[in-house]
Amino acid sequence: MKKLTYKFSNSSTDYYLAYGISHLKEIVDQKNCVIVTDENVYGHHEKRFKNWNVIILQPGEEYKAQDTVDTIIEQLIAIEADRKTTLVGVGGGVVTDITGFAASIYMRGINFGFVPTTLLSMVDASIGGKNGIDVGVYKNLVGTIRQPSFILHDLIFLNTLPQSEWVNGFAEIIKHACIRDAAMFRELEANSLKKYQGRKISVCKLIQRNAILKTRIVQQDEYEKGERRLLNFGHTLGHAIENQYGLPHGQAIAVGMTYASVISEKLMQFKEASRVTKLLQRYDLPTFAEFEGRKVFDVLKMDKKRERKFINYVLLEKIGKGVVKSIPLDELEKIFQEF
Repeated sequence: MKKLTYKFSNSSTDYYLAYGISHLKEIVDQKNCVIVTDENVYGHHEKRFKNWNVIILQPGEEYKAQDTVDTIIEQLIAIEADRKTTLVGVGGGVVTDITGFAASIYMRGINFGFVPTTLLSMVDASIGGKNGIDVGVYKNLVGTIRQPSFILHDLIFLNTLPQSEWVNGFAEIIKHACIRDAAMFRELEANSLKKYQGRKISVCKLIQRNAILKTRIVQQDEYEKGERRLLNFGHTLGHAIENQYGLPHGQAIAVGMTYASVISEKLMQFKEASRVTKLLQRYDLPTFAEFEGRKVFDVLKMDKKRERKFINYVLLEKIGKGVVKSIPLDELEKIFQEF
């Protein structure tokens, strides 16, 4: 089984790309491993969890909260999990975020790894070591940065993925293309969701390309002091509307990218906002949306990217080149009032 190892500041992560979950027992000690998954994944793939210790969560962003973490920790105590125990999150971004967070705080930190089961978690959520929970409408307000010891991709999970989750995942792929990979942007323009779904080799290559692109950005700036901030393109506004309006993550980020592109035209002389919106629409993602500017701005002010009276907003200089611009909150508020 071929693996790629990526080194970070204090650790390294082994990547097993395009392998099967059946190989998991070669990576971890099955007796000292606890899998965390949700009802949806378990329901579709129950036989793959046979002979494993499994904690099953309720699915959905609303369960990405401290109560769920407490439930995991109580179950770990009940089975006498210790510092040699490994937690493995098998699921989408909610499952991997919660698993990584619970592992980071249980007994001051135990090993964990991920088997992402959605397109979005394969290309984005499982990568980079950000683990955390929401607090009410505030996305990922509480959490840690701690890298998983491994990530294993089994594309069999994509076979049971609802169409809406394919669409969700392409929001993050388009984000990567916008900020760092103009060639991938052109490839996406030349293809479609239906084409990728019908070509397993193409989607496998696209997933690996995105996973490695994000990993390399994180390697350069693990704790988000500079370069890593680019990965927040679309997320500042996206996170502010996601929980307030009950939007799926990909849809919220697509709306966020749309408005970030418009702001880029205002502040960066960016000339291709319409090209970004057309690509989002090509992959069935929303673009312009009605939202209550004042209400959204009040949530946005609590974003982790705020530094006193400024917010670090990711904008586009051109397709494939994202930049971080520190915008005064009062200036941003005026821009939002125009939407």
